[in-house]
Amino acid sequence: MRRWNGWGEETTSMALPVQGREFLAGEIGGGLKLADATLETVLAKVPASRLGEHPLVVREPLDRLLHARGQSLPDWLAMREGEFGRFPDGVAYPQSAAQIRELLRYAAEQDCLLIAYGGGTSVAGHINPPDSAKAVLTLSLEHMNRLLELDEESLVATFGPGANGPQVESQLRARGYTLGHFPQSWELSTLGGWVASRSSGQQSLRYGRIEQLFAGGTLETFAGPLDIPTFPASSAGPDLRELVLGSEGRFGVISSVKVRVSPLPEQENFHVVFLPSWQQGLRAIRRLAQARVPLSMLRLSNAVETRTQLTLAGHPRSIAWLERYLKLRGAGDGKCMLTVGVTGARAQNAASLKAARRLLKGFGGVFTGTLLGRKWEASRFRSPYLRETLWQAGYVVDTLETATDWSNVDNLMQRIEACLRDGLTAEGERVHVFSHLSHVYGEGSSIYTTYVFRPAASYAATHERWRRLKDSASRVIVENRGTISHQHGVGKDHAPYLAAEKGELGMATLRVLAGHFDPAGRLNPGTLLQE
Repeated sequence: MRRWNGWGEETTSMALPVQGREFLAGEIGGGLKLADATLETVLAKVPASRLGEHPLVVREPLDRLLHARGQSLPDWLAMREGEFGRFPDGVAYPQSAAQIRELLRYAAEQDCLLIAYGGGTSVAGHINPPDSAKAVLTLSLEHMNRLLELDEESLVATFGPGANGPQVESQLRARGYTLGHFPQSWELSTLGGWVASRSSGQQSLRYGRIEQLFAGGTLETFAGPLDIPTFPASSAGPDLRELVLGSEGRFGVISSVKVRVSPLPEQENFHVVFLPSWQQGLRAIRRLAQARVPLSMLRLSNAVETRTQLTLAGHPRSIAWLERYLKLRGAGDGKCMLTVGVTGARAQNAASLKAARRLLKGFGGVFTGTLLGRKWEASRFRSPYLRETLWQAGYVVDTLETATDWSNVDNLMQRIEACLRDGLTAEGERVHVFSHLSHVYGEGSSIYTTYVFRPAASYAATHERWRRLKDSASRVIVENRGTISHQHGVGKDHAPYLAAEKGELGMATLRVLAGHFDPAGRLNPGTLLQE
């Protein structure tokens, strides 16, 4: 059973060890717990639906509540307080492209807005009903989750857009294949959502981001269906796949997705290496990326994240022994943890690991084997559950991310962290901030930053704290050569900063496209493009 007011399954949690709680108290002070609303209280606030009857549309309060919010921090605070704001007036669960087209006709007849909904994992406000006088219909694509076709000669698979990560992988693995796309939200997020938000998986170094995996499909629009055939490559004008990638429900509703798949790898391991300092780690992974050593993942934590992760790992005696060993090997205070993924044929993996080991030793790297890597792999999708754990302990946690060229990575990360760390100083509050690089390219890298702070005495004041932190960090990003989003998409939260990246002509082009596919402006208004 999914949590109605938080992340994931009710039966799943991520423990906070005693020393973790003590660590946070020492870093930013003791926690403060705000009271949570009950489901019954919130259900009583769901107003009557403004939509007319239709056999595909459910107007029950619980369905509408469960599709009213995503997983951004403002969403989290709204759900915990029980002040959702707007609810969709109805939820539809189409099972075919024909039913999606029928619901588009219904939306036009009802003069309502329409929001496509995948797994509900958005952390940027993609799926929230806007503040509008018009009724809102949410299309949940969860029933369109099957593998429809597998071309084993071309290695192209066709799926319904509502297949979540486990459904994608289980259906492919039964045939001996994998998509290899593993975002942190993998257990809940959907293939259509990955395409619509330009998602990136943890092993994108081997398999590519979703734009490399997306081969074609169909977008249902108010102007008619846009069918995109698959080609290995084409020089026949602009690539129409780009109209679907990152469109975030503004141009239409994805009804089928064709993706490039790979045979299951013979072997996969994750190794953990410690570098003596951030600068040595940064230079090392840049060299690995630019040398094109065939690895599946490189994830470099800065010194504060490394210290935080080792503290939150539990097993203090084992960690103390590890710390002593690393210090003897030259990786003491200031050390940075690097997780290296090797995936593929055994012989290739051995060669890749040998090349990586040789290069990393030149930067003082200390290899610790695969034990810590196996622990990371076992909990790789559980980190979002830490928000629930920290909330119960009286803390608020959020993340933001960007990407920039190698020449700017260190500068931008330091600026982001500084503005967050000092963002609540006027209130006498401290913020615990740390970052890692998890998606590397020849040109540059992503930067993924986590920040933890204490809630204020009320939900409104806590939201205001988040807003100040988020706004200041977003301004730092766009003013210092960073993209406003590397993997979370634009949604409503990042829309105010998109023009800084796209420019006036670029924004005008996007608005023209939205107007062409959706002349009445019914599709997810306020997302991607500010109204």
